[in-house]
Amino acid sequence: MSFSVVIPARYASTRLPGKPLLDISGKPMIQHTWERALLSGATRVVIATDDERILEVANAFGAEALMTSASHQSGSDRICEVVDALGFHDSDCVVNVQADEPLIPSEAIDQVAECLKHNADYGLATLCEPIENEREYIESSSVKVVMDKFGRALYFSRAPIPASVSLPDGCYRHIGIYAYRVGVL
Repeated sequence: MSFSVVIPARYASTRLPGKPLLDISGKPMIQHTWERALLSGATRVVIATDDERILEVANAFGAEALMTSASHQSGSDRICEVVDALGFHDSDCVVNVQADEPLIPSEAIDQVAECLKHNADYGLATLCEPIENEREYIESSSVKVVMDKFGRALYFSRAPIPASVSLPDGCYRHIGIYAYRVGVL
């Protein structure tokens, strides 16, 4: 199954404005994320931004980049604009890689796309991993996921779930990467 990656990149982050342009070892964060996406099996990698500074930097390092509306409420909304503008088909697979994930393993990108390939009735997929320490379980920055017996997500929470002060067995942390069939966007 071929797939594309779209990297939504906002400049106006509330916690850290300009985050995609932060220098990491001589390159902007967005370039590191883009390079990781290029190492995946994606046939196309597009940066979607609402900011001229990010667009200019992305073009300078050779990325395919599109200017999108500043009114989007989420990265998924930004991706909708991109797939419409580029003429994607409803059955196409697109992977949403967050701009602030410069260390995302390319294998994770491939894995989430493969999940859709092997589950034709799924419209979207995401990843999770076991929580291995109590600190991560309690931290609100770590999004927890509860799954059914088939491994399908039931709900997500920044709070410890199930509610507990100690780490129970079988807790998972959500990895913020998504694969969509364009038709579900």
